Amino acid sequence: MAQELERNPLWLILVETAHALPLYPSHKVYVRNTLLIEEPGLTVDEVSQRLDISLGEAMVIFHELKNEEETTSEDTDEGP
Repeated sequence: MAQELERNPLWLILVETAHALPLYPSHKVYVRNTLLIEEPGLTVDEVSQRLDISLGEAMVIFHELKNEEETTSEDTDEGP
Protein backbone atom coordinates (compact mmCIF):
# COMPACT_ATOMS: atom_id res chain seq x y z
CA MET A 1 0.00 0.00 0.00
CA ALA A 2 2.90 2.36 0.72
CA GLN A 3 4.04 2.28 -2.90
CA GLU A 4 0.50 3.01 -4.07
CA LEU A 5 0.39 6.07 -1.83
CA GLU A 6 3.72 7.37 -3.05
CA ARG A 7 2.66 7.04 -6.69
CA ASN A 8 -0.51 9.06 -6.15
CA PRO A 9 0.10 12.69 -7.17
CA LEU A 10 -1.88 13.91 -4.17
CA TRP A 11 0.40 12.08 -1.71
CA LEU A 12 3.11 14.76 -1.92
CA ILE A 13 0.53 17.44 -1.23
CA LEU A 14 -0.75 15.52 1.79
CA VAL A 15 2.79 15.08 3.15
CA GLU A 16 3.57 18.76 2.64
CA THR A 17 0.33 19.76 4.36
CA ALA A 18 0.97 17.44 7.33
CA HIS A 19 4.53 18.74 7.71
CA ALA A 20 3.20 22.31 7.79
CA LEU A 21 1.08 21.58 10.87
CA PRO A 22 2.71 23.08 13.98
CA LEU A 23 2.09 20.00 16.14
CA TYR A 24 3.08 17.41 13.53
CA PRO A 25 6.57 16.75 14.97
CA SER A 26 5.13 16.33 18.47
CA HIS A 27 2.38 14.03 17.25
CA LYS A 28 4.89 11.88 15.39
CA VAL A 29 7.17 11.54 18.42
CA TYR A 30 4.20 10.74 20.69
CA VAL A 31 2.93 8.05 18.33
CA ARG A 32 6.40 6.50 17.99
CA ASN A 33 7.51 6.72 21.62
CA THR A 34 4.23 6.17 23.47
CA LEU A 35 1.23 4.92 21.54
CA LEU A 36 2.92 2.25 19.42
CA ILE A 37 4.91 0.98 22.38
CA GLU A 38 1.79 0.66 24.53
CA GLU A 39 -0.34 -0.77 21.71
CA PRO A 40 1.71 -1.99 18.73
CA GLY A 41 -1.38 -2.99 16.78
CA LEU A 42 -2.91 0.48 16.60
CA THR A 43 -4.37 1.46 13.26
CA VAL A 44 -4.24 4.79 11.45
CA ASP A 45 -7.92 5.33 12.24
CA GLU A 46 -7.40 4.70 15.95
CA VAL A 47 -4.46 7.11 16.16
CA SER A 48 -6.45 9.73 14.28
CA GLN A 49 -9.34 9.42 16.74
CA ARG A 50 -7.17 9.20 19.85
CA LEU A 51 -5.13 12.30 19.08
CA ASP A 52 -8.02 14.11 17.39
CA ILE A 53 -5.92 14.66 14.27
CA SER A 54 -6.85 14.29 10.63
CA LEU A 55 -6.70 10.88 9.03
CA GLY A 56 -4.24 12.34 6.51
CA GLU A 57 -1.82 13.41 9.24
CA ALA A 58 -2.05 9.98 10.85
CA MET A 59 -1.38 8.33 7.47
CA VAL A 60 1.74 10.44 6.95
CA ILE A 61 2.97 9.66 10.47
CA PHE A 62 2.50 5.91 9.98
CA HIS A 63 4.15 6.02 6.56
CA GLU A 64 7.20 7.89 7.86
CA LEU A 65 7.54 5.67 10.94
CA LYS A 66 7.40 2.59 8.73
CA ASN A 67 10.13 4.03 6.51
CA GLU A 68 12.25 4.85 9.57
CA GLU A 69 11.78 1.29 10.83
CA GLU A 70 12.82 -0.18 7.48
CA THR A 71 15.89 2.08 7.35
CA THR A 72 16.86 1.09 10.89
CA SER A 73 16.49 -2.62 10.14
CA GLU A 74 18.59 -2.24 6.97
CA ASP A 75 21.32 -0.51 8.98
CA THR A 76 21.22 -3.31 11.54
CA ASP A 77 21.39 -5.98 8.82
CA GLU A 78 24.54 -4.48 7.34
CA GLY A 79 26.35 -4.71 10.69
CA PRO A 80 30.04 -4.01 11.25
